[in-house]
Amino acid sequence: MAFAVARTWDEAQLYLELHPCPDCGSVDAPWEQALIQIRGEPASSYAATCPGCSAEREYLFGVPARETPVRGWPTFGGPEPSELLDAGQWLDVADTAAAAVPTDPVEAGRVLAIAQAAVVEVIKFVPAGADAVPDDEFWTPEGRALRAAEPGRFRLDRLLVTRDSYAELSREISETGAR
Repeated sequence: MAFAVARTWDEAQLYLELHPCPDCGSVDAPWEQALIQIRGEPASSYAATCPGCSAEREYLFGVPARETPVRGWPTFGGPEPSELLDAGQWLDVADTAAAAVPTDPVEAGRVLAIAQAAVVEVIKFVPAGADAVPDDEFWTPEGRALRAAEPGRFRLDRLLVTRDSYAELSREISETGAR
């Protein structure tokens, strides 16, 4: 029984935020993480009691074969593409973050860091030598819907421009806030 691997704590937390309680829709939950074994296989368990409706919730993730180096924040994963979120979901995370950049320079930098890191995650789905994310890297209804609505956004050249634009905007905001 293989579980989709959560490469880092940040990736697991994002996945949990994107999966509200199926009973009441609450995204707030006091998640407790534990390393467990299921049929001899290591797994990471995230369990909580929903504060909105008291439903017991648990998600099980695979453990990476090797530790993912954490460099900065957020660190969603290493060089391999995500097994938890598909390419369309990652681009939606970037879009959602970029649409909600606050005026406070410190918070704006954090939100833009999420947007930029999410675009980097989309880029990881582009195979070496390819110019776009392949169709089979969209496995959720949400991801496939975004791909169908705007397929050009998943071209490598556009993804690189988007990533770099978020980085530049973040630098500009931090420079302005430092003045």
